[in-house]
Amino acid sequence: MESYKREFIQFLQGAGVLKFGDFTAKSGRKIPYFINAGEIKTGEQIQKLGEFYAKAYFEKIGNKKTVLYGPAYKGISIAVSAAVALAKNGLDVPFFFNRKEVKDHGEGGVFVGYVPKAGEEIVIVEDVITAGTAIRESMAILSNIEGARVAATFVMVDRKEKGKTDKSAMAEVGEEFGFPVYSVVDVYDIIEYLEEDSANAENVERIKKYLEVNGAKI
Repeated sequence: MESYKREFIQFLQGAGVLKFGDFTAKSGRKIPYFINAGEIKTGEQIQKLGEFYAKAYFEKIGNKKTVLYGPAYKGISIAVSAAVALAKNGLDVPFFFNRKEVKDHGEGGVFVGYVPKAGEEIVIVEDVITAGTAIRESMAILSNIEGARVAATFVMVDRKEKGKTDKSAMAEVGEEFGFPVYSVVDVYDIIEYLEEDSANAENVERIKKYLEVNGAKI
């Protein structure tokens, strides 16, 4: 396993973002592990998370300037921290996020921050994709921006779960909307990391059994 992947998984566990147990995902599936960016609670943690996203951005997109979009609520801090990390590395990009409810006073509207102009490319930054539900919600919101064009989506973890078909949810989203979805690590990286310590045997077994049923076949 690449060192940065191990470092990222250790970071997720240390910050309480990666947890094991019994959870219900946004898709409604019962899952044996949970990725929750809402557990990022300190300046140092959010700074570190932004650095990982920036690393992935440069690796996949390079120095190309886009507009970062962070879906409310968890995506907001990710977009801000990633923008800061990119700027520290010489790429100053604008960012924006949405409100859960449309504001009918002041400046009004559903968006806060920079609003992309027609032709500008948008990069969505999310915490995780399970069945693609959150990304489809984001695309519905972004459709309100005339000429909006999403270039890519970045998430912490590719859960490698099937979506509406036997293909992975990330692959389905990419095919449906015509842009790639990238992740820093995937669930098999997490399994490989956990298998290095026999104390994690139960969690490894539960995740593997879950993937036998819900894992992408293609």
